[in-house]
Amino acid sequence: MEHDHRVVVLGAGYTGMMTAIRLAHRTRRADVRITLVNPSARFTERLRMHEIAAGRQLADHRIPDLLAGTGISFVRGAATAIDADARTVTVDDGAATLDYDTLVYALGSSADTGRVPGAGEHAFTLDSPQAAVRLAGRLKEIAATGGTVTVCGGGLTGVEAATEIAEAHPGLHVTLVGLDEPGAMMGAKARAHLRRALDRLGVTVKAGARVTKVLPDAVELETGELLPSDACLWTAGVTVSSLAADAGIGVDDRGLVVVDATLRSVSHPEVHAIGDAAAVRLAWGRIHGTCQSGLPTAQYTADTIVRLLRGKRVRPFRFGYIHQPVSLGRRDAVIQFTHADDTPRRAYLKGRAAVLYKETVSSSPVKVYRLSKRMNVTATLSKGGRATRRPAA
Repeated sequence: MEHDHRVVVLGAGYTGMMTAIRLAHRTRRADVRITLVNPSARFTERLRMHEIAAGRQLADHRIPDLLAGTGISFVRGAATAIDADARTVTVDDGAATLDYDTLVYALGSSADTGRVPGAGEHAFTLDSPQAAVRLAGRLKEIAATGGTVTVCGGGLTGVEAATEIAEAHPGLHVTLVGLDEPGAMMGAKARAHLRRALDRLGVTVKAGARVTKVLPDAVELETGELLPSDACLWTAGVTVSSLAADAGIGVDDRGLVVVDATLRSVSHPEVHAIGDAAAVRLAWGRIHGTCQSGLPTAQYTADTIVRLLRGKRVRPFRFGYIHQPVSLGRRDAVIQFTHADDTPRRAYLKGRAAVLYKETVSSSPVKVYRLSKRMNVTATLSKGGRATRRPAA
């Protein structure tokens, strides 16, 4: 080999961090050079952004500290271009250029505020600690006067944010707006517990409602109804970076990198895409972007790169969901246990036991990273069993 095998990992979120650290441990005696690129030096615990929005202070995990002792080079900056033919990444519009032999594309997703007029200008998001802190400041301002807060998006992120805000600021009037009933993907008992929590915390639920415009002081619904809103939080849908598409890397209609059964780009096999940035299909359908599915894609990709470097056969990626953990403020939660395809089982957990379960889930990634510097720690709790077993060729 003329030079060390150069691996560049774009994005130091849950997946990029896992891939980089696990790969560094597994190649510590090999000629492999790993570079991790991220705009911020702080590791963002996306699972906890609603806690910051409600006024809590979280531990400040620094990426260089998490990488200490791994040999990974950390480049603080935003990847602004990829030359897929030359195999280079441009950082901060030319401040640095990185050569790669293998690229791990782990840029994740952000709130899609571009679909509805006014959302980009007037709505808050939970895309970063800084964004969550801005929302926390606004909530503190309006709480004293009994202000109104509208959470747009009735998915689990919206539910967690609405309940967290309502519990932290009892004087606020919180409305949760979404196309579906909150917890629609859960079983009847878990969904009922979730709804009781929303009612107990005084959250008004407007299900079956579509937001058509966000104004400085209101949210407009498709029916023409205006919901007065001193603060609007947008959690309705996500979007991804156009970096891959701009580079000519094959993407689907949502901009996700199209990958094969081994999570490699179908157009550029030297590019591995993971987490929210990848269009991953299994036997039962497409996985959706969560930490639960993201970490297994990261673990698998680190192991795949090692196998490819050693000239070994790579088996297809397999993964199955096991749960839907949802916090409902600091003192309540609900956990819906699921089949591999994320449909609900009969079993669920609620109350204090669910709070402890959810906290274990939320705090586990950083613990896994620290352990992964010394040993191969699995983040794949289920490969899906028969649901993901591919038929023999």
